[in-house]
Amino acid sequence: MGILDFLTGEFIDVIEWTDDTRDTMVWRFERYGHAIKYGAKLTVREGQAAVFVHEGQIADVFGPGLYMLETNNMPVLTTLQHWDHGFKSPFKSEVYFVNTTRFNDLKWGTKNPVICRDSEFGMVRLRAFGTYSMRVTDPAKFMAEIVGTDGEFTSDEISYQIRNVIVQEFSRVVAGSPIPVLDMAANTADLGKLITGAIGPVVANYGLSIPEFYIENISLPEAVEAVLDKRTSMGIVGDLHSYMQYNAAEAMGQPGSAAGQGMGAAIGAGMGLAMGNQMAAQQMGQQQQPGWGPWGNVPASAQGGVAPGSRQAPWGGGGGGGGAPPPPPPPPPPPPGGGGGGGWPPPRPRARGAGGGAPAPAPPPPPPQPAVEKVWHVAVNGQTTGPFSKASLGRQAAAGTFARDSWVWAPGQDGWKHAEEIADLAQLFTVAPPPPPPAAEGTGKTDP
Repeated sequence: MGILDFLTGEFIDVIEWTDDTRDTMVWRFERYGHAIKYGAKLTVREGQAAVFVHEGQIADVFGPGLYMLETNNMPVLTTLQHWDHGFKSPFKSEVYFVNTTRFNDLKWGTKNPVICRDSEFGMVRLRAFGTYSMRVTDPAKFMAEIVGTDGEFTSDEISYQIRNVIVQEFSRVVAGSPIPVLDMAANTADLGKLITGAIGPVVANYGLSIPEFYIENISLPEAVEAVLDKRTSMGIVGDLHSYMQYNAAEAMGQPGSAAGQGMGAAIGAGMGLAMGNQMAAQQMGQQQQPGWGPWGNVPASAQGGVAPGSRQAPWGGGGGGGGAPPPPPPPPPPPPGGGGGGGWPPPRPRARGAGGGAPAPAPPPPPPQPAVEKVWHVAVNGQTTGPFSKASLGRQAAAGTFARDSWVWAPGQDGWKHAEEIADLAQLFTVAPPPPPPAAEGTGKTDP
């Protein structure tokens, strides 16, 4: 091998770039002295572009393909070098490979809320985030405006600048958009087109384009979202009174809240009152049923009816010879001022002293209470009627519907008795004077 062949072998004869990364946008082909052999092969793959820089000035740009570096396919560099036709000497030049594929899934978002005016809520603050993609459309401009002499330029170095441009245009578009806040989620595609059209001319000055832009979410502050959630739960009624009732009901449903504890106590008291009323109603209903008296079943003889002129035992078949009837339930305490003897309440027993001395003085009696009119129940044809006052029974006796042998009962009375056995009622049948004695024979005088 001669000296000339050895020297020519030191120059570059193949120029190419195979990229294994996903974020490299520009890569410089490194060679000591940047010496390139005349007639060397340049391989530019799909999604790439090769930019030749001679003495700090962009010369030629090559798209995808295989090239022989000669004067006929390097017009700019030939002019800069003042190469004559047939020049075949080595030359020096920097070669930059530019990645022209799409860089996808780049993030963007608002650092601070964007204030805008809404027709329904007034002034609101919005946050938004999403993704976008970018690509290099003008390698020469991208090299001149952004890359410079950077030997390895990645997408992270330009994504921050693109993100600032997107947020600025998003704020401007949303603030001037007539779309209501509640309808923005359904119109993110239209908003994305508006924002893409706004940022397109700006990034074109960098030699870039934004082929895809997405708005993933537009959110309100947490306080506003909480109010919207409650309003949605109510069915968006828009009524303040209904809204307050809804909040009160929600508070009552929480066991630990004060409203829930108060409502539980009120419900318990209401249930107790309802049970008491139901028991009282059942007792009253039993008293009004046929064949039942105030203190038990009406005697069998009374259920079959009693003729005014006949006498019959309260619990037997005929007037005599029947077995002893079962005792009725114990009578209740007599009302104040009623018959039956003895005062009410009964006197308290006297307590003796600790040493067995004189008994302690009795407490003073309670003040007298107003008298209560006594009433009686009457058994007629197996049914309990009444109560009737003494005056009412007197009118019935005068009409013939109330007789001496009618069965009667009054509070405090020991079972059913005939009316003539009751001192107060026996007077009703002795109002009329007795019949006159018969006259003596022959004198015209009556016997005493």
